[in-house]
Amino acid sequence: MVNTDLPAPPGIEGQGFFATSLDKVVGMARKNSLWPLPFATSCCGIEFMATMASHYDLARFGSERPSFSPRQADLLMVMGTIAKKMGPIVRQTYEQMAEPRWVIAVGACASSGGIFDTYSVLQGIDRVVPVDVYVPGCPPRPEQIIEGLLKIQYLAENESTRRRDSPEYKALLESYNIH
Repeated sequence: MVNTDLPAPPGIEGQGFFATSLDKVVGMARKNSLWPLPFATSCCGIEFMATMASHYDLARFGSERPSFSPRQADLLMVMGTIAKKMGPIVRQTYEQMAEPRWVIAVGACASSGGIFDTYSVLQGIDRVVPVDVYVPGCPPRPEQIIEGLLKIQYLAENESTRRRDSPEYKALLESYNIH
């Protein structure tokens, strides 16, 4: 089923043709076909389940297919407390994802360690992978998770197809020791 409510990207229209830039078309396709990989470890995962259920229905944003394989996902959603021993697994999962890839840190624990300021808890996943959007809360409401997804959609739609090849992006990955 084709969603005809989506506005066409800016371009030149005529009878029988439509011309626009490749960045606009690719951005529109990326925005409406995100495949999230939920990496849930605690209570934020339960809120994500509520977000996927019928009342909030994350599928209406083009994210109805959660992928449990990093090779088939382009959005890593880290939800809950991440122990330091799990940090390398989060990084490995991120590295296995194909470009372009985005990351959402859902909840206080994934964003900053939350209330667990201990030796065994990673104080934010941005210590091991770059994060695009932070969703606050303990646990965040489904509306907040949806808002985080909308921000990722905005990034996906407006990102240049050449950004991932830029020296700035390569320097960002190098700062995380990701090649």
